[in-house]
Amino acid sequence: METAELAAVPLPAPARLWNRNFFLLWQGQTVSQVGNQALVVAVMFWTMQVTGSASLMGLLTGMTTLPSLLLAPFGGTLADRYPRIRILIVCDLISGVSFFVLTGVFFAGLDPKVALAALFAVSVLNSSVRAFFGPAIAASIPDLVTPEKLATANSVNQLSVSATGFLGQAVGGVLYRVLGPPLLFLIDGLSFFYAAASSMFIDPPRQGARPAPAGRAEPAAKPSWRQLLAGFLKQTGEGFRFTWERKGLRNFVLVAALVNFFITPVMVLLPFYVTDLLHSGPEWYGFLLAAISGGMAAGFLLAGVLKLQGETRGRALVAGLAAGPTILGCLGFIHTPLAALATAFLGGAVVGLVNIYLLTLIQLSTPAELRGRVLGLLSTLAGGLLPLGAALGGVLGDLTGKNIPLVYGVCGGLCTLVSLLLATRKECRAFLAG
Repeated sequence: METAELAAVPLPAPARLWNRNFFLLWQGQTVSQVGNQALVVAVMFWTMQVTGSASLMGLLTGMTTLPSLLLAPFGGTLADRYPRIRILIVCDLISGVSFFVLTGVFFAGLDPKVALAALFAVSVLNSSVRAFFGPAIAASIPDLVTPEKLATANSVNQLSVSATGFLGQAVGGVLYRVLGPPLLFLIDGLSFFYAAASSMFIDPPRQGARPAPAGRAEPAAKPSWRQLLAGFLKQTGEGFRFTWERKGLRNFVLVAALVNFFITPVMVLLPFYVTDLLHSGPEWYGFLLAAISGGMAAGFLLAGVLKLQGETRGRALVAGLAAGPTILGCLGFIHTPLAALATAFLGGAVVGLVNIYLLTLIQLSTPAELRGRVLGLLSTLAGGLLPLGAALGGVLGDLTGKNIPLVYGVCGGLCTLVSLLLATRKECRAFLAG
């Protein structure tokens, strides 16, 4: 007897931006981001107070970033093979459990070396989890809204990330003094569980069906693990080929990797900048991070309002790539807390504006079936030098005797130079112009 096989085809996404599915995704991740950003302050300042070593801080930052970068392409492939919302749920649950365990370690009052090892282990685990979470959420948003709403949806989603970063980081330094690291870890764990629970109620557009050519049905043999692995690697390679064959995209990714490399020491040494140049405590470290996040939120809002197109958009993106990191590098020459806040806000705003346009451009120019793989690969390629930049930033901090103005100035200048080189590449300008 002949049968017709059914091949899944996606049904249209809801026409409204604030449909039920997008709202559930947005609000769940918003809550988890508040706890996660407060955690950043606790981790960095606690590590600085316990070790006092910029080199160790840079090494830890680099090592905890590495798993996410190495695994992101595979996370993208997974996001194209399996239901993306389920991936988000599993990732949030794993993160929540890990921070509950870390809370227990700190409440037990163990030796600081043990606590530092546990913090490092949990950070590595969550970096690995984010490698699968990041491509899944970036690839999910186009499934939940229509193409004409995608730029706005990206702006809203990234706005919530920055706004919660602003809130979490602003209060993180204060809560660090009042509550201490263990309770901040507990709050972060609870926020991940809330996000997982929220995602469980998302009902993404059903998969429709179309008949494939009729033929005699044959029982399918169960593939071996080698066949599964080969298929998985083949699909990952398809994402790499898609990116590599587009010269403008390929060149842009190289420039983005260099910019990220040069700006990372600025962020690694930020706690020392706060204590040595601003002569302030952990609350001001949180305030500066909050200013950067608040600036990025303003940039996301501006991206949702502006309608830059063609060459105008290309020129604006090149200028933004040069200006954002350079402004942050200028922090090293500012000794007044309020002026530092204003500078951090401005740098964050430029970075936020650029990020939204780039994300939307890549999402719209990538086929849906490749979206997860391409976004995951780009995350790895663009951030591939981050661990090295973090480690180098810590070493430079110690070698220069915590000479923040020197390190910040050199890093900002190199970011400007690399971004200007981008403007000389015809293929990159064409890619950014769409």
